[in-house]
Amino acid sequence: MESLLFLCHRIPYPPNKGDKIRSYHILKFLAERYRVLLGTFIDDPVDRQYVDKLQPLCAALEVVEISPRSRRVQSLTGLLSGEALSLPYYRDRGLAAWVARMMATEKPSVIFAYSSPMTQYMLGATCRGARRVVDFVDVDSEKWRAYAAMKSWPMSWVYAREAARLLAFERDVAAQVDACVFVSGDEARLFETLRGGPGGNVHAVNNGVDLAYFAAAGALPNPYPAGPPVLVFTGAMDYWANVDAVAWFARDILPNIQARVSAVEFWIVGTRPTPEVLQLARLPGVHVTGAVPDIRPYIAHARASVAPMRIARGVQNKVLEAMAMGRPVVGTRAAFEGLDVEARYRGLAADEADAFADRCVSLLCGEDDADAAALGDIGRTYVAAHHDWDTNMHQLHSLMEG
Repeated sequence: MESLLFLCHRIPYPPNKGDKIRSYHILKFLAERYRVLLGTFIDDPVDRQYVDKLQPLCAALEVVEISPRSRRVQSLTGLLSGEALSLPYYRDRGLAAWVARMMATEKPSVIFAYSSPMTQYMLGATCRGARRVVDFVDVDSEKWRAYAAMKSWPMSWVYAREAARLLAFERDVAAQVDACVFVSGDEARLFETLRGGPGGNVHAVNNGVDLAYFAAAGALPNPYPAGPPVLVFTGAMDYWANVDAVAWFARDILPNIQARVSAVEFWIVGTRPTPEVLQLARLPGVHVTGAVPDIRPYIAHARASVAPMRIARGVQNKVLEAMAMGRPVVGTRAAFEGLDVEARYRGLAADEADAFADRCVSLLCGEDDADAAALGDIGRTYVAAHHDWDTNMHQLHSLMEG
């Protein structure tokens, strides 16, 4: 069995948030076909307990624990070197030495980098001769550009600089590696536009959903008090795009809904809520759960899932999971980016606060549940057809095999 060097910016376990969901399923798939040599970082002490979970999947495992605070300081060296700050943030001498040792002793035939900053470990002379594939996932530089547009100075300048420097790096990487992967056709086409045209090595590999786990039916306990209809948001609540989404919904959209559906409640379900998110629980009808052992009951028993993302890149796992469970999703157009679901379902998208509220009220005040059920069926059928992990991972494997 050939060896494969897998470089990942965050430990790919547990699969409980966007980047870890994709990286874990890729690792699990590749471990059945290669001797995987995994080099990764831990940026949260809680994740130490999961290192042993990865041992059975890896022939070699190097885990570097980092402090986000000290790494933010280290990233500032990019201001002197002129490079994107993301690169020194993830630069580590120990990991670089381990990569060189793996290349010399294990001689992997494929090097796979998950996220653009990790590609700095595959571009040196020691990695030549192996097939090099990078999963950018999203066009990360565009995320920083969007952040810049929503922040005031000086952070607007910092984020705009990061967008420009990181795009230059992404373009340079794409010119050197064998294949570049993005999470959707939309992201792949956007990158080709930003790099100045197609280069022949840019591909889209969709995310997947575990349809057996996120089942449309099942005897899941109801976590909500009896009575009021619920709109739910799921996601990691220390991620700024999610924080912005729930704050916008709770402050600017929910009061409009409550004026017409007085009993409605908004539940924010996800790990590590920031102080800003916790403060939202003071608003009428808003609940913040923090981490929960299982998000499925919260999705299954909500009237609808909401995805009021004003900043979003790629495909939103929270949207796919709710669709897989047969729940209608009201979201912004950005939240539905990368999904080619039929027009009736896309009619739930709205970018303005009043229009978003109207979409929610129409689901909450329907004379019967037939329309919501029909929309739920459309969503689950779409996910089953386009977001099967095994099918999509075979596409990635073909790129690694060349």
